[in-house]
Amino acid sequence: MPQHIPAAGSPAPARQAVELAGLRRRLTSMLYEILLLLGVLALTFMIPLLIVGAALNYTPPGSVLWVYVFLVLGVYFLWYWRTGGQTLAMQTWKLRIVNTEGEQISLRQGCIRYALAWPSVLLFGIGIVWALLDKERQFLHDRLAGTRIVLLLNSPKN
Repeated sequence: MPQHIPAAGSPAPARQAVELAGLRRRLTSMLYEILLLLGVLALTFMIPLLIVGAALNYTPPGSVLWVYVFLVLGVYFLWYWRTGGQTLAMQTWKLRIVNTEGEQISLRQGCIRYALAWPSVLLFGIGIVWALLDKERQFLHDRLAGTRIVLLLNSPKN
């Protein structure tokens, strides 16, 4: 039986009903997010670096480029997580990131989640596989950051 927790949002008494999101929906959202991130990186990475490369005949070292990608994607995720709890892909799949109390995540939690998501995915997906063993099917980086991905349910009409 899905666990219901309160939704993040304004302190208004009427809150949107939510439940923990299923693993399949979260993985599908991640795949969709990858497609959207290609556009984000094209705008913030390729275009500026092509201009700098053409104008100054300069290409930054690979390590600088990786740090740049890490920072650009960090700003993208943290901004969306902190201003509504949903990235574009999460909005499409009706998912929201919240803390364990069902409220908006803190900046600290967002930074921890973002930093831990990289090894969670890049080390053979160990943090994703973790969800198969976790009793609530939470990713390892969510468990460690004190966050969860919830499914937004349609609120009943009165």
